[in-house]
Amino acid sequence: MTQTLPVRPPLAAQARTFLKLHTVPEILVLANVWDVVSAQVVAATPGVRALATASHSIASTFGYADGENIPLDLHLDMVRRIVQAVDLPVTMDLEAGYGNAGETARRAIAAGVVGGNLEDQMRPLDEAVAAVRAVMAAGQEAGIEFVLNARTDALVRAAAETPRAQVLEEAIRRGQAFLDAGAPVVFIPGLVAREEIKTVVEALGAQKLTVISVPGVSLSVQELQELGVARVSTGPFTQRVALTALQDAAAGLVAGGELSAGTRALN
Repeated sequence: MTQTLPVRPPLAAQARTFLKLHTVPEILVLANVWDVVSAQVVAATPGVRALATASHSIASTFGYADGENIPLDLHLDMVRRIVQAVDLPVTMDLEAGYGNAGETARRAIAAGVVGGNLEDQMRPLDEAVAAVRAVMAAGQEAGIEFVLNARTDALVRAAAETPRAQVLEEAIRRGQAFLDAGAPVVFIPGLVAREEIKTVVEALGAQKLTVISVPGVSLSVQELQELGVARVSTGPFTQRVALTALQDAAAGLVAGGELSAGTRALN
């Protein structure tokens, strides 16, 4: 039997919807996906309003290390399959743009995505800003309001001896520059402490900051919403949740046990 693909709204309409999800007081929760079945399972979860792909997880699925080691064609092919399997807005992790952020964004838009993450990798600020502008221009050329989640690695790449206040100041400086260049929101991985999040939100504005939820470390989604965070995603951690469950199940069987009776038929 041939599977019927979901009917997707026009790309421009999906982009507007996705952008609006970042501007309302209710925080946008994105449980990152990495293949068609994970996308379908998350999309079918009550309350889910959009999907985000995880580059780390997609690369791992094909046996590649994170960091643009997976060929862009293969990466885009998986993203395209995900897009075609759901009817929700999809945003793609563009990594650092594969050497040409504007062209990579154009190809991602052609695959059906309406947003993307872009890492600055702490390149000179003028270069990072130019990449942000190139991605936003790609969206304009395609006739959509592309939702760029401009990422700064100021925290995760900072030297251990650098004073924390200085690191935060640099993250804010870069975030403000990306907002000025047209990015709707700024992503700062490594930002987990309440007071630091509060400081950044005050500097960038409410509904301008996105963060990643780190198991055992991050604030709850409700707390992040109360602080004015626009969006929280999970990056590779949702895949790790799935793999943890798989390994635990395998270990239980090998030890003489059985599969959980609560296992659901989700595919």
